[in-house]
Amino acid sequence: MAATIAGISTLGVKFGYAVETVAGQKPAAFTQLERCNAIAGIALNAEQIDASALEDLITRYVAGRQDSGGTWGVTFNFTSEVETQLTAMISAYNTGKANNLSTWFEVWAPNQKGFFVVAQPPQKIPMPEVAQNGLLTVEMTMTIEEYKGTDTAIEPTA
Repeated sequence: MAATIAGISTLGVKFGYAVETVAGQKPAAFTQLERCNAIAGIALNAEQIDASALEDLITRYVAGRQDSGGTWGVTFNFTSEVETQLTAMISAYNTGKANNLSTWFEVWAPNQKGFFVVAQPPQKIPMPEVAQNGLLTVEMTMTIEEYKGTDTAIEPTA
């Protein structure tokens, strides 16, 4: 079968978060974190398990667990409104964690499935790198608990 679509634009992509209402279940609604500038990909690299035996002259491997790398960077244009939204997200995460509920993040694109990640945000907003004649951005480095993959998209709302 030939591909009929050349590719998908990142125009209109939204990034959102939600704290579980039931432990272990995808939330039903996500809050958009606005002015998202870049979202890093998550590579799934398989660990290698040495399956060699004494008679093997060359090392043999089998695939082990897939490793997400453990961290995930999401960059935002840093404004006072974005700072308020990020602070609210960190607060929601902490409230959920106190109740044994995880925080889910979604990368949403129009007419596509969503990408879902359960992650822990940093506890403080990091200081952005500043250069002359540049855009003030801040990278929130999340700790990945579990990459859930694609599922039915839920459009984040502001």
